Amino acid sequence: MQAVATDTTPWKPAHLPGRYLVTLLALGVLAVLHLNLGMTHWPLDRWSLRPPPAGTFDALEFGLSVLPRLTMALLVGAALGLSGSVLQRMTQNRLASPMTLGAASGAWLGLTATAVLAPALAATHGHWAALGGALGAVGLALLIAGRNGSAGLPVILAGMALNLLLGAIATAILLVHNQHSRGLFIWGAGDLGQIDWHWVRWLWPKLLVGLVLIALAPRPLTLLQLGGAGARARGLSLWPVMLALFLACLWLTSVAITAVGLIGFIGLITPNLARLCGARTARDELLYSALLGALLLLGADAVTLVLNRWFSELIPSGAAAALIGAPALLWLSRRQLGAEDRQSLALPPGAERLDRRRLAWLLLAGTTVALLGLLLARGPQGWTFGWPSELLWSLRWPRLLAAVAAGCGLAVAGMMLQRLLRNPLASPDILGLTAGATLAVVAAVMLFGAGQMQLIAPVAAFGGSLLVLGLLLVFGRRHRYSPGIMVLVGVSLAALLNTALQIGLTRGQGDALALLGWLAGSTYRVEAGEAIVLSVAVVLLVGISLAFHRALTLVSIGDGVALSRGLDVGRARLALLLLVSLLCAVVTSLLGPVAFLGLLAPHMAALLGARRVVPQLLLAALLGGWLMLVSDWLGRSLLYPLEIPVGLVASILCGLYFLYLLIRHRVA
Repeated sequence: MQAVATDTTPWKPAHLPGRYLVTLLALGVLAVLHLNLGMTHWPLDRWSLRPPPAGTFDALEFGLSVLPRLTMALLVGAALGLSGSVLQRMTQNRLASPMTLGAASGAWLGLTATAVLAPALAATHGHWAALGGALGAVGLALLIAGRNGSAGLPVILAGMALNLLLGAIATAILLVHNQHSRGLFIWGAGDLGQIDWHWVRWLWPKLLVGLVLIALAPRPLTLLQLGGAGARARGLSLWPVMLALFLACLWLTSVAITAVGLIGFIGLITPNLARLCGARTARDELLYSALLGALLLLGADAVTLVLNRWFSELIPSGAAAALIGAPALLWLSRRQLGAEDRQSLALPPGAERLDRRRLAWLLLAGTTVALLGLLLARGPQGWTFGWPSELLWSLRWPRLLAAVAAGCGLAVAGMMLQRLLRNPLASPDILGLTAGATLAVVAAVMLFGAGQMQLIAPVAAFGGSLLVLGLLLVFGRRHRYSPGIMVLVGVSLAALLNTALQIGLTRGQGDALALLGWLAGSTYRVEAGEAIVLSVAVVLLVGISLAFHRALTLVSIGDGVALSRGLDVGRARLALLLLVSLLCAVVTSLLGPVAFLGLLAPHMAALLGARRVVPQLLLAALLGGWLMLVSDWLGRSLLYPLEIPVGLVASILCGLYFLYLLIRHRVA
């Protein structure tokens, strides 16, 4: 991958003092608006430029809640904007930010694990845990992308994959320790609310690193634009300087996340806006990005306060930031990527054909593991080996059948998406189809109640996934459905939909909060009738998919070849995409979202030699069902008597294997 295109058609650079003056005036007006919105008891006609009189409840709220919240928004926004600008300058990548490189999710996971497992340590040294998580995530993303991939899509795709994986692990930790889940869930969504000046006093000294960056970083960042050899020729010690800059950026991100939780997109948008507004030199971009970051986060928090008044519930500030940032990521991914970033990504090399001996060994291994999962169990007396009792079997077989059927359905859906879009990174979760189905089901449950879930969930899930699929086709048509663009569009749509989901869940309604286990991909309460219906539906849809094998083969080769062979490409693609949406809908409506499985099972089938459509479809279905079966066994055995939802276990296993594939491909 080559570097991202340096520029498109920027706005005419404004005169520097005038640009800063306009931004500062906008910041002042927005600050007054924010202060008035923060006063919960002030109606619209009472807004004022003066603070409330001393000795009143309004004065107490103003001094201990409203002002600290305003200050926190300014500090965190400036820190995220500055760190995003430094990262984009270092990598020469307009899409680099703490979120897209995985740093934010790594910091969140590190701090969440510490807060749950060692609360005392998190209270005093949580920022070090966040810094460690951020360092690990970014280091892994850079390792996967390699030196040449840091300036293009590879590092962004690796960061997005890490976001999904680390988010699944953090969710598993929260669900296992569910007594803390709601508070940490709101904090993880980004909450700027304050009750005193404690966190402001804690945060601002640690952000002084930003002043050092603005003072010392411009020269190294300017030299880095000349390339490594050019920078070294001018006396720059490349690796020590880059390491110091990375540590400073991740430090700003980590302490901000420790103080207010996970807030994304600010570090992505602000440097791009700074360049569009005329910032050209490194120092100008760093300083103006910090100012724009404060302005954007303050504006997002003002939107949050308006939503809080409207819903009369707590809405996370990070959710409002994502409502602004996700469309911006869509725009940036379509507008500012170089042509080199839109090349197809090759599948990892594997066997040329699936021979009978390898297939026999695979079937034997899968059957052995499945039998061990049935016979080997963990109970009150410890590990036991034997057939489960009649009562236990009556409770267990529906969830096992549902897990296998769900794995088969998602694997086939992922395989068809990869061939239809000619994109080896396509899967229902990465492209946002699962997020659309999930949001639609949650919205339907909130409107009609959890008692109607069995009736409305399949229809809602199908409608949600179909809507996302339509948006993907609209956004991807301009770039001919290239792999990188489709993945970024899907991730952006998923982020936007998950933000709406967070807003719904944090309203605290009983029906919505009862869905937390289902959102992790749960087989806890699957009944026999539901498991049978899911299995029959998956078998029918997979059978229909097999009937379309010729169309799927021709479409995956190319539209020109398909048309020359007499295939109506438009109708065939529409029919196959409807099949994909139906498979996602029936699985998600019962089990909830499961990440990575639809991506990994077709990859594994291709690695084993299933290169043609029919063998790959059947082998991917077999591997998907086997992976879900193993995940169900691990979920109910690892932390007995606690259970981890099967979807979370499958997401973690498949995510780790996906990272292994990326690293192996990088090493090769």
